[in-house]
Amino acid sequence: MRQGNKGFTVWFTGLSGAGKSTIAEMLYHELKARGLRTEILDGDEVRKNLSKGLGFSKADRDTNILRIGFVANLLTRNGVATICCPISPYKETRDQCRELIGEFVEVYVHATVEEIAAHRDPKGLYKKALAGEITGFTGVDDPYEVPEHPELVIDTEAEGPEESLRHVLDTLQARGYIDDASAMIEGDRVHSGLTDLRVTDTGHVAKEA
Repeated sequence: MRQGNKGFTVWFTGLSGAGKSTIAEMLYHELKARGLRTEILDGDEVRKNLSKGLGFSKADRDTNILRIGFVANLLTRNGVATICCPISPYKETRDQCRELIGEFVEVYVHATVEEIAAHRDPKGLYKKALAGEITGFTGVDDPYEVPEHPELVIDTEAEGPEESLRHVLDTLQARGYIDDASAMIEGDRVHSGLTDLRVTDTGHVAKEA
């Protein structure tokens, strides 16, 4: 049953590989199952379309995040449950999005560079950055500013995606955005097509090794 017409934004922030898109996909299906109009604004996908041509300077990163915030605000004020999952490394820019959107739930998805480089780096980008072969890499030689007062912190080194999702749903219920925090979706999930997660031949989200 539809929970009402109030839109909101869940803003996942954290290092590349921390698990933002994985949890965002799971949340998307949970919100759809509740009858909510739901959209995902994924950092990589936005860069291919809305922010095509932008580089990775601080100014371009800020522009990309502010564009995501602008679209999220339009969706939120029109009653859409909006999920954003860009790295969004800079506190000032995230705070600007919070002020613009208002109905804003910031979720910091924590994992260390060491953990990601060792176990979640299929393209070897962290290893190259740590070796100095890539420069301007967030969390290595470009800063990531940890949120000071997020609504929720998820530690993906200490818990699995299902537990992380449960924390997000509990937080949304506590803030009145959903009525029931019980998970409604079990098993493999059909890929939303809105994130850069790998997709199987059957159209489902691929499980990471």
